[in-house]
Amino acid sequence: MDISFIDVQNFRKLQCCRIYLSDKETLFVGANNSGKTSATDVLITFLDQNIKRKFAVTDFTLSNWKVFNEYAMSWLSSSDEIKGESINEWQDLCPSIDVWLNAKVDEVDKVAHLIPTLKWNGEPLGVRLIFQPKDLDSLKVQYIKEYSAAANIKKISSNGALSVWPRDLKDYLSKGGLNSHFEVKAYILDPLKISSPQKLTQEQQPIEKYPFNGIFKVDVIEAQRGFSDPNSLENKQSSGGLSSQLNQYYNRHLNPTDCPDDADLDALVSIEKAKELFDDKLNESFKEALGEIKTLGYPGFNDPDIKLSSRINPIESLDHDAAIIFDTQRRGFTGLDNFSLPEKYNGLGYKNLIYMVFKLISFRDQWLRKGKVQKRRSSDDVAIEPIHLVLIEEPEAHLHAQVQQVFIRKAYNVLRLGVSNRLTTQMVVSSHSSYIAHEAGFEKLRYFKRKPAMGLDQVASTEVIDLSNIFKNQSKKCSDIEDTAKFVARYLKTVHCDLFFANGIILVEGAAERMLIPHFIRAHYDDSLNQNYISILEVGGAHAHRLKPLIDALSLPTLIITDTDAINDKSEKTRPLKGHNYGFGSNTLKSWFNLNSKTLDEVIDLDENSKVISNVRAAYQCEILVKYNDSEDPKKVIPYTFEDALALTNIELFKDLKKSKGMVYKMHLSFKKATLDECCDQLFLELKGSKAQMALDLLFDVEPKELKIPEYIDEGFVWLKHKLSDAALDFIDNTGINSDDA
Repeated sequence: MDISFIDVQNFRKLQCCRIYLSDKETLFVGANNSGKTSATDVLITFLDQNIKRKFAVTDFTLSNWKVFNEYAMSWLSSSDEIKGESINEWQDLCPSIDVWLNAKVDEVDKVAHLIPTLKWNGEPLGVRLIFQPKDLDSLKVQYIKEYSAAANIKKISSNGALSVWPRDLKDYLSKGGLNSHFEVKAYILDPLKISSPQKLTQEQQPIEKYPFNGIFKVDVIEAQRGFSDPNSLENKQSSGGLSSQLNQYYNRHLNPTDCPDDADLDALVSIEKAKELFDDKLNESFKEALGEIKTLGYPGFNDPDIKLSSRINPIESLDHDAAIIFDTQRRGFTGLDNFSLPEKYNGLGYKNLIYMVFKLISFRDQWLRKGKVQKRRSSDDVAIEPIHLVLIEEPEAHLHAQVQQVFIRKAYNVLRLGVSNRLTTQMVVSSHSSYIAHEAGFEKLRYFKRKPAMGLDQVASTEVIDLSNIFKNQSKKCSDIEDTAKFVARYLKTVHCDLFFANGIILVEGAAERMLIPHFIRAHYDDSLNQNYISILEVGGAHAHRLKPLIDALSLPTLIITDTDAINDKSEKTRPLKGHNYGFGSNTLKSWFNLNSKTLDEVIDLDENSKVISNVRAAYQCEILVKYNDSEDPKKVIPYTFEDALALTNIELFKDLKKSKGMVYKMHLSFKKATLDECCDQLFLELKGSKAQMALDLLFDVEPKELKIPEYIDEGFVWLKHKLSDAALDFIDNTGINSDDA
């Protein structure tokens, strides 16, 4: 049995989205403010029966309060049209989560109360948990009473603009009334309507009890923001140290004084002996002090005498900062502890890793009822839940890069150690770490995509993309799809996976572009592009188009900087010239932008709109005006690659690079040619060298801010700047006018 997927509705930005869960590990990724934390919170709020987190008015999708407030205003109206008197009117707008389970017929004893029909034959089982009003009549009466009182105060006030609570229904419920007027109810869903979230009917009755008792156990590691420097006040007030975790684990699973048996006898005898010895020592030590008390007349004849009796508790003996020490020289704690340090002085990254792993061990052993937990089981706690759902929020909060990768690599294995294959563990991690995304498998990623509001009565929302499915349903041969998926998965394993957290993407085809593009952005676009989180990826021209399904799925503004790779009628590389019926070799332009049938001249003459497909723009070399000598008029030339485009854009600078070396020096010499044509011919010949080395030499010789950006790249930057500006908006007017005021 496992959880197949969840549908979230009306919870913050998650207005209506489906999130598929892997049967093992699922990783939530996405840019800032995309809804990852909300997805974790909705699972915790609805499903975790230990934390029992309360709802807030901000957990409702904001645009829905407009409707709720209209309901409340109709209650105050004298007209016959009263809204919001039926629970169904509220259910469509209240926070809810649909949980769909895959269960087998032989597991019917666990899910019998969730089966919608006697004809059930193993179809998915769905349950909706919805936070809805308890009693609409009571809510209506109480609100009218409070609102009317506020209205009377405003009426008699000399200040007509006086703001008195409650201003509207949202204001009324935000002042502690929400959780007293609302409650979570559960409803069984119809498996035949699984394709999209279904509407509840008026006849549907809620389940009396929490529906998932005995089906799954939920454990949560929230973001570890409480960790800090060992000497800080925040850390001293926190009870989340490793020693505290060991203390709790010992108490739950190992404590010999809890439900003792034969195996605990030796420990109990040792504890009792230690207590007797310590009591004797205590009373001997305090004999003189207690004698002084007796001189005061206490205790008298009828007063009880004073005796000190200790309580040696193995639990308390672990609950202090030196209960765990770290052997700095790895001598095996042979009694020489001069080089041992208490827990609080060990590195936070390593200590936090141990802390979090130990939390997982504790979760697992509680689920399996190991040790003393087994003996404390009640008659209602007989069977182990078939599903263990573990939610981990931002594990990278206090784990440095290498430790993040170790954690995500090992966490699931820790949760599964010694667990029967008949039981399922599903681990859900929300993260903003490219290191964790890099380590996780591509099929485990769920990408949270921001969607701006498209009308005045809407709010920005989130769509969740299952990245394991993005290469399916492609109009290609099955073998081509598999090869593409395999390439992308392997490629992402070799690069920094920050594109899943970026606001925009720049794809480049060479090492020189990858090294110089960031400098161009910092030097010339510091007030716009440099303030955005842009992922710059280098992928060879022969394979860049393979990323298209992924880029389309992410829907991020993407600039592809490519070379046209001009070729003559013999398919040989050639210096690009118009009017020669040349072709071009760029796979990116052919496959991604469907320009396979066009000539080089046609590609160069394309207008701005033709270089854009959806959210992706191509930037490649076109004709530029170059003034080569003071005595000549500017002439049009077409650069072949990024390198000669850069050189032709910065002629005077390259002419001065007399002390350079490698390709930079060869380009410097090219500008000694008598004519621009000869110079371009020479540049084309010199481009056979190491382009990466050329970029390094240029960075050594020149301040990046002195370099002018090649025209085709600058045009691409301008497009990307505007697209990022639009993407940052939470509201886009349907008329085409963008606004931040929604």
